[in-house]
Amino acid sequence: METPEQTPEILQRKLYFLLEQLQDMARELPPKYQMRVPIELLSGLANCLLNDTVFEIVKGLMEIQHVTEKHLFQQRLQIINNHTLEIQEMINTTPNASQQEIKRNVLLKRHKEELKQTDMKLVIQLDQKVSDQQDTLEKAGVPGFYVTNKPIEIKVQMYLLDFILRLSKMDIP
Repeated sequence: METPEQTPEILQRKLYFLLEQLQDMARELPPKYQMRVPIELLSGLANCLLNDTVFEIVKGLMEIQHVTEKHLFQQRLQIINNHTLEIQEMINTTPNASQQEIKRNVLLKRHKEELKQTDMKLVIQLDQKVSDQQDTLEKAGVPGFYVTNKPIEIKVQMYLLDFILRLSKMDIP
């Protein structure tokens, strides 16, 4: 016996609602992205969203991303803090003002390079997180998701994620 929420009529209504919402959202996109979101993609996405699994996956990925970003930000702050302590220590142990200035410039130059290296590592870690998310969504069968590093394709995927998150907050009939 079918449960009420799984009758074909109710699923059909839900599918039409999802597709209509997705089409409305796609119309809001800049033209260069609209053409990358054809009706077939939106239809496949609407179908995929008929059960709540994809909503749960996207929310989970978002939570993981927030924790990762927070952790990476803390790493960066720790390095900046260490640099500040290092300069303070140098000032405390170098009484001569001209010596202080020379050592300070050397430290600042090294700190700038260290921070640049750290930032590059952080970007690589964030890029890896994007690839992991793309892979997860592709394996979950979500249309429009595949591993890519092309900025325009990533931007389209970001729009699709935004659509999914917006739909997850709606009361779907």
